[in-house]
Amino acid sequence: MPVKPQILAAISAAIQAYLQEEEAVLAAQAAVAPAPALPAPPANLWGISGRQWVMQTRQLIQRRALK
Repeated sequence: MPVKPQILAAISAAIQAYLQEEEAVLAAQAAVAPAPALPAPPANLWGISGRQWVMQTRQLIQRRALK
């Protein structure tokens, strides 16, 4: 079944319009500056201290077990 020239022209025009719109959206997104990254939250010193204590205790227990 052959495609009529008018239908083929309408399809081509629709595809061209879609591609142009997509390019415009991408250009607009590229022009907008990205939002600055939020600063990292402060370190949880109590948590770090607790983990360090657990690791040191484990190391001491392992040393005693190997004697």
